[in-house]
Amino acid sequence: MDVRQAAAGWLSRRLGVRLADPLGAVPSVVPTVGSKELVALLPTLLGLSGTGTVLIPEVAYPTYEVGAVVAGLSVQRTDSPPAEPGDAVLVWLNSPGNPHGRVLTDDELRAWVAWGRAHGVPVVADECYVELGWEGVRPRSVLHPDVAGPDHAGLLAVHSLSKQSTAAGYRAGLLSGDPALVRRVWEVRRHLGLLVPTPVQAAMAAALADDAHVDAQRERYRSRRDRLAPAVRAAGARIDHSEAGLYLWVTRDEDCWATIDWLAGLGIVAAPGSFYGPAGSRHVRLALTATDERIDAAVERLTA
Repeated sequence: MDVRQAAAGWLSRRLGVRLADPLGAVPSVVPTVGSKELVALLPTLLGLSGTGTVLIPEVAYPTYEVGAVVAGLSVQRTDSPPAEPGDAVLVWLNSPGNPHGRVLTDDELRAWVAWGRAHGVPVVADECYVELGWEGVRPRSVLHPDVAGPDHAGLLAVHSLSKQSTAAGYRAGLLSGDPALVRRVWEVRRHLGLLVPTPVQAAMAAALADDAHVDAQRERYRSRRDRLAPAVRAAGARIDHSEAGLYLWVTRDEDCWATIDWLAGLGIVAAPGSFYGPAGSRHVRLALTATDERIDAAVERLTA
């Protein structure tokens, strides 16, 4: 099966997203060499280099800012559409969010879609954790018809097999949405040599067609979360958001580096929230990606 067909099937089956012709001359989905390089290069690939501002979340994956800097653009951090577009040229959304696991509501997504379309600014949603909702939370894609409406004009979504299929080493990602925007990116990528090798495309197609391994991996993460979260709370810390994704967004209402020191004293490694922007300076990110044995060791140390 062609990886684009497999991707379209996965988007429809798992996320309720119907793409325009994925195999058409103007494609609505293409494979990418992972999602990180796509995020870092997207402003450049869309021809946005030079002047303008990229809007990113207040607390955000650092590569959104890196991509803007590479393209010579400015960055504005905001969690809601600004009253005036100013010189905005691109919007990044991230739901579920890294590092905090926050999931945007349908109303929040629709507000961004309407704002982007009203001002002619592409809205791109990084949805790499979309398969990992907890406690009944079901993250919605920006491409879902309840959000996007009857078409995907002005919208793109980024997905990755690194999380749901634990295939980080394969460098296997997807870009889908507005065919005009997808084609623009696809055309430039080909000339830059950013092509996904055929064996990786075959592996992607197989993974995207198989739901069982995704469900099994999600249950592993759920089990780790169910053990680690109570231990964090028992140790006197608070968990904010974290309703989806691979992380716990933890605070002791102190500077994040003080919390890092506390955890280091227990032999536990976390990421300081300040890495993700000034608004994260009183949180740390704990990952569920450690082995079961390491998660159990962390639980034991937190509750000792």
